[in-house]
Amino acid sequence: MYCAYWGRGYACNPAAIHAAARELAPHLRAVFLVEPDAVGSMPPGVEYAVIGSRKYWRVLARAKYLVNNANFADAVVKRRGSVHLQTQHGTPLKTMGADQATYPVVAAATGSFTRLLARVDRWDFNLTSNRHSTQMWERAFPGAHETLEYGYPRNDVYYTASAEDVARVRKELGVPDGKKALLYAPTHRDYATGFASGLDLAEFCEAIGDDYVVLLRAHYFYDQGFSRGGGRIIDVTGHRSSEDVCLAADALITDYSSIMFDYANLDRPIVVYADDWEVYRETRGVYFDLMKCPPGRVARTPEELAAVFRDGGWADESAAALRAAFRERFCQFDDGRAAERVVRRVLLGEPPESIPPVTPLAGRVPAPAAATLVRS
Repeated sequence: MYCAYWGRGYACNPAAIHAAARELAPHLRAVFLVEPDAVGSMPPGVEYAVIGSRKYWRVLARAKYLVNNANFADAVVKRRGSVHLQTQHGTPLKTMGADQATYPVVAAATGSFTRLLARVDRWDFNLTSNRHSTQMWERAFPGAHETLEYGYPRNDVYYTASAEDVARVRKELGVPDGKKALLYAPTHRDYATGFASGLDLAEFCEAIGDDYVVLLRAHYFYDQGFSRGGGRIIDVTGHRSSEDVCLAADALITDYSSIMFDYANLDRPIVVYADDWEVYRETRGVYFDLMKCPPGRVARTPEELAAVFRDGGWADESAAALRAAFRERFCQFDDGRAAERVVRRVLLGEPPESIPPVTPLAGRVPAPAAATLVRS
């Protein structure tokens, strides 16, 4: 049984594991749990159960393996003999789990930490993509589960996709030929209600020139509602796969979103737009100072951000050096074979010593960028 983002559909690490299991463990019946409004987005041939339905409770009671990138509801009781895999859905910059207790705004929204730890007690395995995550998850979600330093299956595509795949996705998203696509993907703010970009994208597009278009992807907490696209702004918030959107982008602009850690696997430029870093750090809490070890150039105002693209700083040698150090630290276990490792260890029960080792960073080849971006 698989579930992603509380039933939002076929996505993230659970979807990637499901796809690998169809090849490596075809004898296992697989059912995805979804909310009613996600049924229409399910891929053909994927069995699903609507959360709360009779089928949902029946398969939940019978499932041997339960895979989730968040947590199952408190009412779900772990049956003897069942195996729970927590895949997570990002590398933590912001505080998570028990570490949120000292931040009042976040703690109030989180609810009972006793119930949180009870949910953690159901885990048998917890997935991680780098040593930083391993250490932070051990703090935030203390328990007796086994940590799997296998990488994130959703990031496999960043090493397996071809130039044709990149071109196909750009066409699907409507990226014009010859234009550089900048993915703008801000995270949510615990101290704010609703999505309000801290950047006027129309003015930003005007300031950087006609060579660029912006792919806007709001945080999934805010993916319902009116379209925010138009002109050189393409709203890709509703696109099912964030991995596809990343493949299509020549560069990433983000603030404190964990998407930066995933996108770094592509070895393409990343620019951090940190207009409210101090407020975010004090209200949410962070595990390290992003301003001291960013994945690329940092801008604190709209003017600085536009200047980074006008003068070429977004893709210069200093930006590449920052990105290389960032990748060394946070792309440790993502090498294109994470899903295979998970299926073999968890679903097929193979011993740890037989699992394919992680390919060193220097030996990996990321998916090619679009022809509009020349890489060294």
